[in-house]
Amino acid sequence: MTEHAADLRAQLLARIAAGPHAPLSDGDFNRLALAIFAHQFACNTPYRLFCERRGMRPGTVADWTEVPAVPTDAFKAAALVCGDPEAAQAVFRTSGTTAGRERRGTHYLPDVALYDAALRAGFSAHLLPDGARLPVISLVPPPAEMGDSSLSHMAGAVVADYGTERSGWFVSPDGGIDHAGLDNALRGAVERGEPVCILGTAFAFVHWLDALRESDTRHALPPGSRLMDTGGFKGRSREVTREELYAGLTDRLGIPAAWCVNEYGMTEMSSQFYDGVAGAALAPTERMHVGPVWVRTQATDPETLRPLPHGGVGVLRHLDLANLNSVMAIQTADLGFTTPEGFRVLGRATGAEARGCSLAMDDLLRAIAR
Repeated sequence: MTEHAADLRAQLLARIAAGPHAPLSDGDFNRLALAIFAHQFACNTPYRLFCERRGMRPGTVADWTEVPAVPTDAFKAAALVCGDPEAAQAVFRTSGTTAGRERRGTHYLPDVALYDAALRAGFSAHLLPDGARLPVISLVPPPAEMGDSSLSHMAGAVVADYGTERSGWFVSPDGGIDHAGLDNALRGAVERGEPVCILGTAFAFVHWLDALRESDTRHALPPGSRLMDTGGFKGRSREVTREELYAGLTDRLGIPAAWCVNEYGMTEMSSQFYDGVAGAALAPTERMHVGPVWVRTQATDPETLRPLPHGGVGVLRHLDLANLNSVMAIQTADLGFTTPEGFRVLGRATGAEARGCSLAMDDLLRAIAR
């Protein structure tokens, strides 16, 4: 790690330690973003080639909004990392195997310190605002079984740092749910009057709810129990609205919707977004996802990728300062809009809606093929 990178790492760790909602002025954010861009331009060869093809380099970029953003598919095409990918401390891959392991997006992390600091800061602020230490009931496979899953890595950190000895793992890598184990764990929590924290993907909760309805099982979990769901139903044969999901969880587990929080994360990022704080979350239809102060989100024109004003529907772009040693500016294929309070995802960009992302991807492929 260069001296410049080590200094940036120290600054970011201090910023993250202050909390996800501690004040960070636009000027300070811009200063950090430009310094990180210079580092990534110097040390991340595929990204530098992409920037050069677009005529952008340190000295010509004056504001964080001008930092070239790579489409998420770029993580499938190149090792976007500062340094040797073989020396990465962690390697996270996107889900899905239809195109084979080599076609999954890959995020190389030479150092997980920033990643872990960011996930802990966000989770504790949104799921544990009361500082509770609870049994963590995970419907996410453990990291020992899915070492390249960023979600499993996150769940492992949560269990290790915030869970009690009664925490447990109740789903296998192939998605199989340990229904008997779950029932026993929750019955024990009810008998002890001990609140729990449940983690899982939205689709895992749907399957669990189906089983609970089929067996006519309900658990009246103690007050203070909370739940984090993540992911959606992309590529699934069945879709359930978040209102329906939370209503089912309230009915079968006794956890009110105000204690259910959705986490939105991406393999290509080091930070996460949440749509509420456990115990005070709004109704699902009224929520916006909010990021930490070291992340900025914009909606961009689907064709030109130029930033849109608040309320304008476009493809979302995130700039995550915690992505120090990969690429901080990520152009997603998610359609959505921003407000001063946060952003909302409306779906996936397809066809003409994704034209700008396709052109950016073409630029990257041409640049790294030179």
